[in-house]
Amino acid sequence: MLIKEKLILESKIVQKPGCIVSDMDGEKVMLNIDNGNYYNLGKMGGVIWEMIKEPISVDELINYLLLEYDVDKMDCENQVILFINKLNSEDLISVVNR
Repeated sequence: MLIKEKLILESKIVQKPGCIVSDMDGEKVMLNIDNGNYYNLGKMGGVIWEMIKEPISVDELINYLLLEYDVDKMDCENQVILFINKLNSEDLISVVNR
């Protein structure tokens, strides 16, 4: 089993191709056509998924969310890093540089 490295603030990430994404009642749902897995990204997960269509650093992503939403910086960092590490463990994103 391949163990993926944990992502850090400086990591630059982007969506991997091969997923069908749809809006359902204000939340993003996704089907990975490569492995057949279904994911409910939720509202904020959907925002993040849209933001990583193009390569972006985790730090830039967090800074954008801090500007757009009323959220504590530490909570935002922790939740975003947890979410993108989950995406990474599911092989849904690529790290484009460190």
